[in-house]
Amino acid sequence: MKRFLQCVYALFLIQCGSGILPFAPFDKKESNQNEALLFLLIPQNTYVWNLPPGFPIPAVPASNPMTQEKVDLGRFLFYDKKLSGNQTQSCGSCHKQANAFTDTLTTSVGSTGDIHPRNAQGIINVAYNVRQTWVNPNLKNLEDQMLVPMFGEHPVELGLANRENEMLDRLRADNRYQTLFQKAFPIGDPFTTSNVVKAIASFERTLISGRSAYDKYQYDGNVAALGNSTQRASILRGAQIFFSEKGECFHCHGGFNLAASSVHVGTITEEITFHNNGLYNIGGNGSYPSGNQGLYEFTNLNSDKGKFRAPSIRNVELTAPYMHDGSIDTLENVVEHYNAGGRNITTGPNTGDGRANPNKNPFVFAIGLTASEKTDLVNFLKSLTDTEFVNDSKHSDPF
Repeated sequence: MKRFLQCVYALFLIQCGSGILPFAPFDKKESNQNEALLFLLIPQNTYVWNLPPGFPIPAVPASNPMTQEKVDLGRFLFYDKKLSGNQTQSCGSCHKQANAFTDTLTTSVGSTGDIHPRNAQGIINVAYNVRQTWVNPNLKNLEDQMLVPMFGEHPVELGLANRENEMLDRLRADNRYQTLFQKAFPIGDPFTTSNVVKAIASFERTLISGRSAYDKYQYDGNVAALGNSTQRASILRGAQIFFSEKGECFHCHGGFNLAASSVHVGTITEEITFHNNGLYNIGGNGSYPSGNQGLYEFTNLNSDKGKFRAPSIRNVELTAPYMHDGSIDTLENVVEHYNAGGRNITTGPNTGDGRANPNKNPFVFAIGLTASEKTDLVNFLKSLTDTEFVNDSKHSDPF
């Protein structure tokens, strides 16, 4: 029997797959049979995911296994302003559920007023990220990334540098947290920064969105989810552009998560990718604005100038403004940018033709869409909005 279970589990890992399928999840219907199989093989007290159709089980660090108690605690901590040095800001201040956990600002503002150089990324489906943040190739896990907004000083975000004990004392003095921490971490002193980080990371891993109108059409056969016949026809024409060689969009926004790459249970090889999309070309040498040069800031390779991670475009309708610096205001203008094959800036300090950026991804080129085709593509992108997710009380502010 033991040998049989080992074989079944091995088959499960193979079944999960390892690569990014550019047309998944929309090339065929899948089920969560993998999840059901795993449930039969794992102990009863192991966390059970409630995943949308076609979504694999997230990979979770062995040092921070999922439990409902940690998720419950993490939800409170995520929304609690006690986690900033001056108690004016929480994680939820820059990651708002109604906006798919973005903040609608061009670039974020920290608790002390420091301006962040980049736009706040949405944290939906963050459990599947191969790397966290826009560009840092070293931040693999949420637990590692979380230390940056908590303790970083350039810029200051939550402002907890040298104030860690103050934060823990505030939590310890709250009767609600006495109960929540003890349930989540019953062994030893539960009030540690490590446990704060583990709980928030556990909550963030549950922010999984995959029930958009297009998902319901694709997986459930719910034709009405796409609206009336005119709306449906437009969305499907837009999808054809997106998933075909005409638009080539799926190369950077593919797979079940519509992202450049994803990691999950069963992933054998992690694909770490960063892309230049022709947003700038200052001086004609591929440069981006100072302090926002992308992967170049870590590698010092000129060929990495302007390369950033391509995030998931699920719920993209709700996450304006767009790009790593929030420099494109509407979804329509995002489509215009890619239709032109990049952005040509003719005045000001950032003058340069991004269309000719030497580091630009070859899949970013002048597409030549008609006005109606651009409308179709925008309509498809809007069909990726998951209204159930952004209104789900499980993810909302508990205070």
